Amino acid sequence: MIVAVGIDVVLVERFARALDRTPLLATRLFTEGERVSSTGNPRSAESLAARFAAKEAVAKALGAPAGMLWHDCEIVADPDGRPWLTVSGTVAAVAAERGVNRWHLSLSHDGGIASAMVVAES
Repeated sequence: MIVAVGIDVVLVERFARALDRTPLLATRLFTEGERVSSTGNPRSAESLAARFAAKEAVAKALGAPAGMLWHDCEIVADPDGRPWLTVSGTVAAVAAERGVNRWHLSLSHDGGIASAMVVAES
């Protein structure tokens, strides 16, 4: 059963400027696995913006409670490159309180906008 849906959009150029302006921002927001692609190269601003949108969408689906940590929501890719959402710690605790035990994720970026949609399911 669907518990909630979360959607977010990010302006890629604005997000890239924030990353340039604040060098430690990427480390604060993303795990190492999120910052680096499976080939070992740093992810593009578009890719990071979509991942940030996914984290925001998860927070919205959970009601945006205070105290959730960015690294407790991680977007990983399967061997075919399909994105998956994993939660742990603070995010997993809130999800469990709301009966969420499965996530569906879609990421996109085009025309300078990155977007993400998550479906929280019980």
